Amino acid sequence: MDWSHYRFRSRWTLPAPPAVVYAALERAEDYPRWWPQVREVDRLDDTSGVIRIRSVLPYDLVFTAREVRRDPAAGVLEIAMVGDLEGWARWTITPDGTGSLASYDQVVEVRKPLMRRLAVPGRPLFRANHWLMMRAGRRGLATHLEAV
Repeated sequence: MDWSHYRFRSRWTLPAPPAVVYAALERAEDYPRWWPQVREVDRLDDTSGVIRIRSVLPYDLVFTAREVRRDPAAGVLEIAMVGDLEGWARWTITPDGTGSLASYDQVVEVRKPLMRRLAVPGRPLFRANHWLMMRAGRRGLATHLEAV
């Protein structure tokens, strides 16, 4: 088993129609406004940018995200990542009653040297750190959507 390989899945029930949720999620440069752990998003061009994230644990992860798929009709946004995290992440937004379900899937290899050295003993903490980040993101986006 490669202890630096992670597969994450999160499901967010949100109080807005899919088109509204999709519009918010496709504007990655706005994430720091509603997602506290997304510290910076610096656009490089129309399809890529550098992202810096930090959750509870005292380290930043920096990676370049490049758009792979943007499909509003299917409700899919997908990126490829290189840097401290290498792999991909995908949002899929579907109707859920009067709101939406935003499904987040991510498969990554951690490349940050410290995290690789601590891969075995740190794995439960790294997974918990990700869970806390996603929980805060769901709360932040729900609040943001209610204000829109």
